[in-house]
Amino acid sequence: MHTEKLPEAWLRGPVAGIPALLQPVAHALIQSREEIRNYTRDFPGNLLWYRPAGRASVAFHLQHICGVIDRMLTYAEGKSLTEEQFSYLKKEGVMQETISLDTLVENAENKIDEMLQILPEIPSESLTEFRGVGRKQLPSTVLGLLFHAAEHTQRHIGQMLVSISVVKEQA
Repeated sequence: MHTEKLPEAWLRGPVAGIPALLQPVAHALIQSREEIRNYTRDFPGNLLWYRPAGRASVAFHLQHICGVIDRMLTYAEGKSLTEEQFSYLKKEGVMQETISLDTLVENAENKIDEMLQILPEIPSESLTEFRGVGRKQLPSTVLGLLFHAAEHTQRHIGQMLVSISVVKEQA
């Protein structure tokens, strides 16, 4: 059976329910979600924590995507990070033999879905509101944080693809 390949998410038109100014954020997240599943489809779970050339493991990228989205959403709400979030940050990339590739993929997909469900609830007039980031309260905006979550996710998808390619070749 032949299935037609869809164009990239940003070329499929507006995402229903998402404000116009947040469409690029939604498109990047949708593309990331699809690529996570696609790129990890045949990846051997026993290589999940392997760090090619000392770089980040596939597991790190999947954990980091969840963590970044979670942290950026917290800052976008004007809140500070919790101890639980700091704890998660410290554990990103630390080998956990009991966690599977399927679990990490599912967690990343769920976190992306969570953000996609939040986007329609964000008032467009709030997008340029100041939001401080971190203890130093570095300057950003609601839109800046949402965009960063999406583009940072895309960046790690690209890095994960390279790691997958190298690790599979060396296996």
